[in-house]
Amino acid sequence: MKVYTKTGDKGTTALFGGTRVPKHHIRIESYGTIDELNSHIGLIRDQYINQFYKNTLMHIQDRLFTVGAILATDPEKATLKSGKARLNIPKISNEDIERLEKEMDLMEASLPPMTHFVLPGGHQTVSFCHIARTVCRRAERLASHLNDLEPFQPETLMYINRLSDYLFVLARKLSHDLQAEEIKWIPQKES
Repeated sequence: MKVYTKTGDKGTTALFGGTRVPKHHIRIESYGTIDELNSHIGLIRDQYINQFYKNTLMHIQDRLFTVGAILATDPEKATLKSGKARLNIPKISNEDIERLEKEMDLMEASLPPMTHFVLPGGHQTVSFCHIARTVCRRAERLASHLNDLEPFQPETLMYINRLSDYLFVLARKLSHDLQAEEIKWIPQKES
């Protein structure tokens, strides 16, 4: 099977189910940004970090493929004529969301309380987390817009929201583990 199909040469692509839409369609922007996020998470996973975090990130990457599949499914073709779902994989579950929450609670237990916003940076690995977090927020904005137009499984949007929080906490935890300076943002006073 060849990677190139030439079917998108005129600026359209197929959704799961076969519907063709412009490559700039909000649905394509949504799952394309999830794909971008997944690549950034792979970059974090490739860093010299604790194996536990690597395993968690690999699980998140798996879940992001599911998120992408959900977002790539044409709602009008989501159900086959037999009545079965076209997308025959486990959807995002409350357990997936709770897993992120538990991971955040564990990390935060060893961190000092946050009293200020922090400037992204301090260590390259931490910066990769912050980039992933901001891409996740963009993915959430796009998915939220898509959900307004064509609603999809609510847990999917919840998962994306919780994931951006997880990536922020992971950035703080890695700052702590790597003994990187966490610089607080303290607004200047007007003269």
